Amino acid sequence: MSPTRPPIVVMGVSGSGKSTVGAALARRLNVPFADADALHPQTNIAKMAAGNPLDDNDRHPWLDAVGEWLADHCDGGVMSCSALKRTYRDQLRQYCPTVEFLHLRGSPALIAARQAARTGHFMPASLLKSQFETLEPLEPDERGRTIDADNSVDMIIGEYLRS
Repeated sequence: MSPTRPPIVVMGVSGSGKSTVGAALARRLNVPFADADALHPQTNIAKMAAGNPLDDNDRHPWLDAVGEWLADHCDGGVMSCSALKRTYRDQLRQYCPTVEFLHLRGSPALIAARQAARTGHFMPASLLKSQFETLEPLEPDERGRTIDADNSVDMIIGEYLRS
């Protein structure tokens, strides 16, 4: 393994392609990959599966777990994590200040179509509206890029790595 850059969080709403792009990016960089969905406590999964959006109190312990993974991989790694708000990204930066973000941006129509085609995920499509309402795009002082989720995985990775 030869990490070449700080850890990367592939972020965006549910259904934007975070896990697919994140896993492919990690393979391309030859670094570890983790999906933040696997770090949710069962109470969060049950809440979302019942159609209830998480609140900040639900998210903080989960983001701490994501941050701990990033701290363990400050020399390279890729994590898929919604990281919808600036405060959530700030919380992750407390664990690894060099973390970069790749925001996969997609229209509500694109994401809804992807969610409709997806099976076996605990996040119901009914929560998509709350995800878009919560989403705060990357600000100019945040390390990272925003790329259209409608591009192919290879195009997204290529564009990100050229930055």
